[in-house]
Amino acid sequence: MDIAPVAIRIEKVSQTYHGGTSSVRALDEVSLEVKQGEFVCLLGASGCGKSTLLNLIVGLYRLTSGTIDIGERRVALVFQEPALFPWLSVRRNVEMGMRFRGVETAERRSKAQELLRLVHLEAFAERQPHELSGGMRQRVAIARALAQEANVLLMDEPFGALDAMTRDILHDELEAIWSRSDLTVLFVTHNVREAVRLGDRVVLLSSRPGRVVAEFPVEIPRPRTVDSLQVTELAAMITDRLREEVRRHGR
Repeated sequence: MDIAPVAIRIEKVSQTYHGGTSSVRALDEVSLEVKQGEFVCLLGASGCGKSTLLNLIVGLYRLTSGTIDIGERRVALVFQEPALFPWLSVRRNVEMGMRFRGVETAERRSKAQELLRLVHLEAFAERQPHELSGGMRQRVAIARALAQEANVLLMDEPFGALDAMTRDILHDELEAIWSRSDLTVLFVTHNVREAVRLGDRVVLLSSRPGRVVAEFPVEIPRPRTVDSLQVTELAAMITDRLREEVRRHGR
């Protein structure tokens, strides 16, 4: 059996923020490998460094110590808020990254339409962001990320602000997009059931400073639902471990 190559290799990554006379250690020697095509969910209490780790991978912050290797892969980041340009149409929001790369007008329009079909928004290509629901705007943000021809998709609590029904629909759509591609997904969430619903593996970080304290393979057959018995049982076990970490931090 072929073994997938490693898409993201994180080795002993630490991150410290300095402010005046004080400093805060956000991450402490985090090591993690994510294989190509794998869907990994990062889970932990607020402030454990989940978002910091994504920002380090995409290059928004400079590492304090350690190494992050993604090879020649292209990385895209999807935030909790869609952050669409309100003065641009849906299609032009999706085209923006391609425009910066110098892609010709006809090609980027064709690619944008293809991606909007993928997220079931082709009929809304010429609408403005304010005309869309929150879930639709987040689908536009996903299409915009895919327009960067990313091999690695980093997602920072992208569905956290959505209602349960919309979130459930977007779980299905994201899984469908991922399963039809060779995308590697690193997905940050604080929702344990969401992590089990989506991930091949759930990685638990300790409270600040963030360390990898446990990994849980998710061997539940797909498709899954957040309220299935198997998802509920594994989520309960992970929640117990998460509580232990929160209590330890509180002491």
